[in-house]
Amino acid sequence: MKFVNPLKQAIFLRRYKRFLADIKINNGAIITVYCPNTGAMTNCMVAGSPCWYSTSDNPKRKYAHTLEVVTTTTGHLACINSATANSLVKEAIDNDIIKELTAYDSVRPEVKYGYENSRIDFLLSAPYRADCYVEVKSVTLGLEDGHGLFPDAVSKRGTKHLRELIKMVEEQYRAVLVFCIQHEGIKRFSVAEHIDPDYSNTLKEAINKGVEVIAYKAGISSRELKLVSQIECVF
Repeated sequence: MKFVNPLKQAIFLRRYKRFLADIKINNGAIITVYCPNTGAMTNCMVAGSPCWYSTSDNPKRKYAHTLEVVTTTTGHLACINSATANSLVKEAIDNDIIKELTAYDSVRPEVKYGYENSRIDFLLSAPYRADCYVEVKSVTLGLEDGHGLFPDAVSKRGTKHLRELIKMVEEQYRAVLVFCIQHEGIKRFSVAEHIDPDYSNTLKEAINKGVEVIAYKAGISSRELKLVSQIECVF
């Protein structure tokens, strides 16, 4: 996923009101930017560290700039824009990077499904194959030992998605949960049981019922993001 224009570097100062952050740009001015992340962003907020932002030419936006990449407490880069995870996975599916999701003819995003008024991130279809329901989650919580965790805050919505995937498997469809690792320092992945035990228990149930769980890691630069390798899931 190439950025239309390379990201610009700045200095991260603080995040507040959940969706806002203050950064210092190259001319020394302090500006407020949109922070596109609903999570806690644990270990992703280091005051005084380098960060990178994009600029929109949409005149209707209240905040023209968006915080995209930050420096974590371990000194690694992390893309905190949760929306990019779906774009990265879609590109990887189209280019056969995710080996578990090859050989499908149709990839449809945001399809309504399930019993709890949900939308699946991607519905994959092909003749003579069961439809495949793909849910994507962005991972930015990394520990000093290279361990990545999800979620970084209690996620009732994420737990609901797991229940929906379980139902799809019970109806003889295929269901795959893709953890998109947007943190360069993460080497292996597991669920954050201590943060959200309900999500952890539901994920274990999902795995036991046949939901497939995989994790792929992104390479990060000011010009491009792309999934580059699969990492180990430890449950």
